[in-house]
Amino acid sequence: MTTRLLAAAACLVIALPLGLVLAFTALRGSFGCGASSAGDIPPDYLRLYQQAGQEYGIPWQVLAGISKAESDHGRGASVGIRDGANEAGAMGPMQFLGSTWATYGVDGNGDGRMDVYDPADAIPSAARYLKASGAPGEMYRAIWRYNHADWYVRRVLDFARGYSGSPGVGEELCALPAAPNAVAWRVIAYTRMQLGKPYAWGAEGPGAFDCSGLTMRAYQYAGILLPRVAADQWRQGPVIGRGQEQPGDLVFMHPGLAGPGHVGIVVAAGQMIHAPRTGDVVRYASYSARSDVVGFTRPAITLEKR
Repeated sequence: MTTRLLAAAACLVIALPLGLVLAFTALRGSFGCGASSAGDIPPDYLRLYQQAGQEYGIPWQVLAGISKAESDHGRGASVGIRDGANEAGAMGPMQFLGSTWATYGVDGNGDGRMDVYDPADAIPSAARYLKASGAPGEMYRAIWRYNHADWYVRRVLDFARGYSGSPGVGEELCALPAAPNAVAWRVIAYTRMQLGKPYAWGAEGPGAFDCSGLTMRAYQYAGILLPRVAADQWRQGPVIGRGQEQPGDLVFMHPGLAGPGHVGIVVAAGQMIHAPRTGDVVRYASYSARSDVVGFTRPAITLEKR
């Protein structure tokens, strides 16, 4: 929530020129699933993350990721963490702005006070704010609302991925792909939100999708405009050579005279999310062994105001 580089100017859901988006990829963390870094968390903070996560239905690792990014779990020396406010007006271990605290602050420990500097109050308040912002279903958007910068969301999620190697953790954070840039993160984040929704020919959401309706909406969520049907999406390009595809790219299948008849979104090597056919749902699938793969594209940035 701390106003950082670009935050004051962020009036679009994504409003970064391509050069800045790519520059932010250098801020990617080094954590990964299966290698727990929860030992970095003070025990009292860990307990509060887990309690607040359970109460509000938010993965505790995300709360921990925000706190790590904002205050190093309350251990940071910056002005505003233990008292006062920083230059942007943010306060406490979860770095609330005064106006946001007034709306979402809670008395987490029941002592009769809402203290922005007390982690027992600040951590459940952050969980409440994330919940009100759409988490866990729209986790990326909710974290983005916490601090309006895509690099910040990536940083929080990278920390959360590191904590997801801890005992008792669900699979949702380990399943987050290591996308190559902020735009790909948004494309994949949107696509994952649609998992399990039914296929319906001609559908563009929110309750159902066909293959190209899903890809169109996913890229629209990231600020990129795509044509409506798979063949036109293929023609928009640019084409990427096989073996060079990355998470967030489009994979096209079912060659035909008019162009490819099916499209999915690459989420890992040889893996995609797609809306397959009538009677099926949006789901993960392998494309690596398919004989009908036409090729891959990486749509260009055309930012759309919201």
